[in-house]
Amino acid sequence: MEYMTVGEAAQHWGVTERLVQRLCADGRIAGAVRFGRSWGIPASARKPQDPRRESATLDDAQQAKRQPGDYANLMPLLNAAFEPGHAREFVDSLGAGPRADIARAELFYFTGHADEAVALANLHLSSDDVEIRLSAHLIYAFANLPLGNIDGSRRALEGALSALERSSLETPQLRAAQGFISRAASTLLHLKDPEDAPDVIDALPFLPPGLRAFAFYVQAHAAYLAGDHARSLGIAETALMGADETYPIPAIYLHLVAVMDLMALRRPTEAREHLLCAWELARPDDLIEGFGEHHGLLGGMLEAVIKPGWPEDFKRIIDITYRFSAGWRRVHNPATGDDVADNLTTTEFTASMLAARGWTNAEIAQHMGVSPNTVKSYISSSLRKLGITRRQDLGRFMLA
Repeated sequence: MEYMTVGEAAQHWGVTERLVQRLCADGRIAGAVRFGRSWGIPASARKPQDPRRESATLDDAQQAKRQPGDYANLMPLLNAAFEPGHAREFVDSLGAGPRADIARAELFYFTGHADEAVALANLHLSSDDVEIRLSAHLIYAFANLPLGNIDGSRRALEGALSALERSSLETPQLRAAQGFISRAASTLLHLKDPEDAPDVIDALPFLPPGLRAFAFYVQAHAAYLAGDHARSLGIAETALMGADETYPIPAIYLHLVAVMDLMALRRPTEAREHLLCAWELARPDDLIEGFGEHHGLLGGMLEAVIKPGWPEDFKRIIDITYRFSAGWRRVHNPATGDDVADNLTTTEFTASMLAARGWTNAEIAQHMGVSPNTVKSYISSSLRKLGITRRQDLGRFMLA
């Protein structure tokens, strides 16, 4: 029998090596054999399903309600299972037409080209096809954030929800789409949930795998923002383990929210594993937008891992960070009443975020690969810019 290593299985399944080792130790992978301190895994082994996902799977009655071709036009690239490095090949395979335009707009957005994404999405904001129209509104909303068009972002998401309300919501598929979009809007852009919007958990069985995985990311992100880092991490790792195929874009975002949680829980070694998993999925297709969007929440992991090995990519990620964060804060601060810092450099924000979580200067320095005096300088500069004098007050300006 041919075996693969833990590392090979982790890469093949899009999860961390630690998770594969745990599955082996729990007897969840048939035929896995321990060799010393590691494991040999049958080359034909399939990634086991997580039993915690039972509530999110379709029973026979629900399967009967699904129609062939559901969601064929809704965020086709996000919903695509492809091997890393083949995103453009998938998009090109769609030829021409609205579905191809939406997929290209997605690719533009996730590779950090927001202006091109907005231009393509704008062509289909009034499409007669509800899935094309919803996709266009979603892309238009998020791509306008780094362009500073906050009103356009809000109007686009409100338009998506309005389009769903005007459609027949008697079908479970459209109700599921409403639940997904309303939760994404409330979590990521602070729009108010419609009073009759379905719970996103109830919607999960009716979403296709790619959107379902991204909905798990939204749920995990909401738990993170609520300070429930253990629950958020559980949601992310459950979703990653339960996917039968590789859906690179949702998987990237799930790995990133896991990094956020693990850094909040002060488990940087595991956070590094998740970040590298996300990077292995993203880099072949240049899907770097998510790294820029989440920079401030990743606790210096980009500086510690990406900057030394891929300095040019790191520079582009930081450029995305500045553009996206400027737009996001213009939404977040007024909507929440918080005052997340908007005048710090990325390194100042990272050092201050970790300091707000109780890290010492020496710990921050070791993590970021700089000297303790440099960290002290970052934090002193942050205190001065924020108009405060005590390190303890940094938490008011961080998403810590």
